[in-house]
Amino acid sequence: MYGSLIAAFSINRNLTSSCSTTYTGSSLPVPDVSQLSTQIEIVADDGNLCGEGPLWDERENALYWTDITGRSFFRYRWQEKSRELVHSGFQVGGFCQQRDGGFLVTNNEGFWLWRPPDVPILLAAVAQGEECVLNDCAADPAGRVYSGSWHLDEQGRSAPSYLFCLDTDGKVHIADDGIYFSNGLAVAPERSTLYFADTVARCIYAYDWRGRDGALSNRRVFTRIDRDEGIPDGIAVDAEGFLWCAHWYGGRLTRYDADGKRERCVRIPASQTSSLTFGGPDLDEIYVTSAAQSNALALAPEGYDPSAVFVGGPLYRLRLGIQGRLKFRSNITPAATGNDVSAAMKDS
Repeated sequence: MYGSLIAAFSINRNLTSSCSTTYTGSSLPVPDVSQLSTQIEIVADDGNLCGEGPLWDERENALYWTDITGRSFFRYRWQEKSRELVHSGFQVGGFCQQRDGGFLVTNNEGFWLWRPPDVPILLAAVAQGEECVLNDCAADPAGRVYSGSWHLDEQGRSAPSYLFCLDTDGKVHIADDGIYFSNGLAVAPERSTLYFADTVARCIYAYDWRGRDGALSNRRVFTRIDRDEGIPDGIAVDAEGFLWCAHWYGGRLTRYDADGKRERCVRIPASQTSSLTFGGPDLDEIYVTSAAQSNALALAPEGYDPSAVFVGGPLYRLRLGIQGRLKFRSNITPAATGNDVSAAMKDS
């Protein structure tokens, strides 16, 4: 997520709980991970300004994630238990692994193909007259990529945004409109539903997804998030078909059943919990990103004081005995590429 929000809450020492939240506005100590649960650990602590997009690579036995604001891209090697900086200077907002290697990247400038350390290749910055100011992304079983735009000012106002679909031939079209602030996406295990979080609308939508052409239909509200629970950010599905959501400003993950009912809530030490994914050789580890820089406070819960809580920055890992699913790889193979990349690299 590009904005940041935080919430002062009373610390519950049991990691899995009802996650009831009390906002007092009073000063609280920085949470100690050991106080929350022995099930959670810090894997890396680079003080990510906006840690996001954790993605497990089963071929490398490694986890990738990004610091969007810090323009840094990281990898954690599971076997070696080592973290490394893959690249800095290029903004990676969302990303998918390509079937033939490398990444499909989304950011404020559009859709990109990138095989580090090579120079990124811009695929599209505009689609049907609308700017592709993109946030998170996800691939479908056919290798198409969905990503939505965002336009949010400091007062919490959002201009019209869109959900885009990047077809495997590199062409982009608008898949849906009426969006406020696009965020996490995930495809259900039964491969007929696409989930999509709209942060400003404070809800997660569900679409019917059609495999032969990627068309979306029948948008409905899957679940709504109350203001005192933060706002929805990254999402993921597990092997049982439950949907998980990271709550920015909420310091938690929530697991929802197929009807959108909350099955459990898991506390995270950082109030700006941004995204999650399943990883590890058996896909039974949950990796959670967080963000150390606050903004977009107009969307925060009432009484939220970022100076009174630990905002975030580390990459966490949890083991809850729940197995996840691998995310689909993108298969974007445009006939011709080679667009100018100067816009993306100007701040490098």
